[in-house]
Amino acid sequence: MLLYLIVGIVAYLLGSIPFGLILVRIFRKQDIRQQGSGNIGATNVIRSGGKGLGAATFLLDAAKGFVAVLMAWQVALHTDQSQLQAQNLAATAALCAIVGHIYTVWLNFKGGKGVATGFGVFLGIAPLSALVALLAFIIMFALSRYVSLASIVAALVFPLAALLRHHEPLTPFMIAVVILLPVIVIAKHHANIRRLLAGTEYRFGKSKAAAA
Repeated sequence: MLLYLIVGIVAYLLGSIPFGLILVRIFRKQDIRQQGSGNIGATNVIRSGGKGLGAATFLLDAAKGFVAVLMAWQVALHTDQSQLQAQNLAATAALCAIVGHIYTVWLNFKGGKGVATGFGVFLGIAPLSALVALLAFIIMFALSRYVSLASIVAALVFPLAALLRHHEPLTPFMIAVVILLPVIVIAKHHANIRRLLAGTEYRFGKSKAAAA
């Protein structure tokens, strides 16, 4: 249990690093929480006029999720854990990294929606399935120009791809996390879902005046 606790805490702290806030504050001397939707994620950074910073935010947010899961696999390897125990450690890291991003301790337990960090942990758990989800995101975004809709579709695709194509037996905890993480990401998009249904969601490429 001590090993799981250590992995969980480290993964949470990694996930808690608010890269969007840090980058915008360093390079633009602004608080991203006071811009656009107020979210600290890559989408809001891009919408607020920082395409390069938005891309960097996405990569760093994804990297922290991937590193958290990779750390768990390495800990399992170096402590002679069984394959099933290794899966549970990786699932613990994945869950804690996402929770850390969404409820970061550094921002009064407020954070992002978990899309980029979710992609990172998905990449650490099931790389090919994560790439399938990324492809689904790209296709849906190209068709709709809605980042939120593309994110929701990708979140739905990942567990289906992971559970259908995985050749090794998965522990019940890993299966639960593979299903739970996309549910958390989708739930964080509840306001976007309401706007999509109402036809008021922001569409990329729309002018700021039209969006207003």
